Amino acid sequence: MSTILWIVDIIHLARTSIVGRHIISLRSIILQQHIYTQPSSMVQDSEVYTKYEFKAVAAEPFASLYHKRKLKGFLSLDVDITHLEVNQCERKSSIKLNEILIFHGTHKCHNATSRCIYISHITPHWSRGRYQCVCRDGYYSPHHSGIFNGTLVEVAWQQKEENITDTWDLIFECKKCEPGCHTCIDQSPCLAVYNWPFRITLLVFSICCACCTIILNIFMFKHKRLKVFKVASPIFLSITLFGCATMYLEMAAIFPVLDTYSCIATKWSRHLGFCITYTALLMKTWRVSLTYRVKSAHKVKLTDKQLLQWMVPILLVMLIYLGTWTVSDTPTAEDIMDNEGLRFKQCVYNWWDHSLAIGEVLFLAWGIRVCYNVRNAESLYNEARLISYAIYNIAIVNIMMIAFHLFIFPRAGPNIKYLLGFIRTQLSTSTTISLVFGPKVIRVLKGQGDQWDNKARSRGVSASFSLNGIGLVPDEAPDLYQENEELKEEIQKLAAQIEFMKIVHMEMNNRHVKPKIGSYFSSINAPTKSGGCLLAKVEDL
Repeated sequence: MSTILWIVDIIHLARTSIVGRHIISLRSIILQQHIYTQPSSMVQDSEVYTKYEFKAVAAEPFASLYHKRKLKGFLSLDVDITHLEVNQCERKSSIKLNEILIFHGTHKCHNATSRCIYISHITPHWSRGRYQCVCRDGYYSPHHSGIFNGTLVEVAWQQKEENITDTWDLIFECKKCEPGCHTCIDQSPCLAVYNWPFRITLLVFSICCACCTIILNIFMFKHKRLKVFKVASPIFLSITLFGCATMYLEMAAIFPVLDTYSCIATKWSRHLGFCITYTALLMKTWRVSLTYRVKSAHKVKLTDKQLLQWMVPILLVMLIYLGTWTVSDTPTAEDIMDNEGLRFKQCVYNWWDHSLAIGEVLFLAWGIRVCYNVRNAESLYNEARLISYAIYNIAIVNIMMIAFHLFIFPRAGPNIKYLLGFIRTQLSTSTTISLVFGPKVIRVLKGQGDQWDNKARSRGVSASFSLNGIGLVPDEAPDLYQENEELKEEIQKLAAQIEFMKIVHMEMNNRHVKPKIGSYFSSINAPTKSGGCLLAKVEDL
């Protein structure tokens, strides 16, 4: 249709005394002078046309500059644009051939809060508002569910330009969602609320506990020559305190909103602190177990250096595992939902965590078995039993916390999870410090740190002569003066016992010596092999 119209117009123009050879010059004149009218559109028989009208102004080629121009003709072109589409949305990488490029980006959506979606099935194609304004992610509108008709948006924009109304700003501008919301329909919160005063209180308490471990370590080294610390291996006590301080620092790692660095610090402080503390306690208990099971008279003496050689490979395995984990599959934080559907960050748990948890459970099981083997062993200051209680406590607390996280509070919020972490740290770490170091510190404060306990006195156990090697001996050189005094004490005790046995055997069943009636060696109390008590005591001695 458009081709026919063009031919008719050209023929009509030719009939008005403009011949074909002048059309070429006319075209050049038009392009050079740009003398033409604005295009206009019209609708005819459901078809849309755009009409271009050109005024042909001719001038002689060699005329003067001020030669008067003359109108030589008039050219009118009607172009059929029915098949063209007006897409006012932003231009995409791939466009249709029938889209008019000049109209791209002329929509009236609020670009900052909404996006334009072109609607191609709306007719007629040559019309404004053939799009929808949809709120972007993170924005919402209480009107029309966040989807606005482009025609209404065009009208509202026109009214805003004419200062008639501000409907465009009030209705067609989407509102920002609450922080952390990817999508929303109202102003309801999407993120869980962190109770910062509560978390700060728990964090400060945990940091104070970590500082107390440092103070306790200094206190121990200041009094390390006292028997209560000397026989307990100060080096292992120091390692235990270092592991406890590391576990306390986990509360600082999980304090902020978790990210990659917080998750890395959490994994390292939790597992490395547990490994250091538990291994140090287990090595001391393992030494008691080995010496307690010896049936011969020969005393097995395991030095701290030997125990450290056993401890280093265990710590090395943990360091290699955590380092490989951090480098190959760096722990990150993910969004999870609490019971109210609010999101918060939590470190990702994967097969690295599960594998390490299985290994720690097996390690705990071995420690419990060792503690069970030494349940009847006697050690100086009852240390073996207290360490066994600490190991039992660590195992029970960790199992309970796993049950709380998986079964009782599987969708707890960030504040509850932080509280559970605090409880786990205090029940495992603080209880361990109280059991292992509490009695020792109390004895030192009472001035009894350099005295043997009652069991050691009753059996004559000293730092050099301990019950079956269970009294722990440090690796440092002994004090010769103290050693001499202990040897003298032992010799005096042995001499007294030998003298007592000599007297007993002389008067026992001796017809030349008649004991007084009612005395210890009378016939009433005379010991016999079967029922006497004195003979049994002598044999025990």
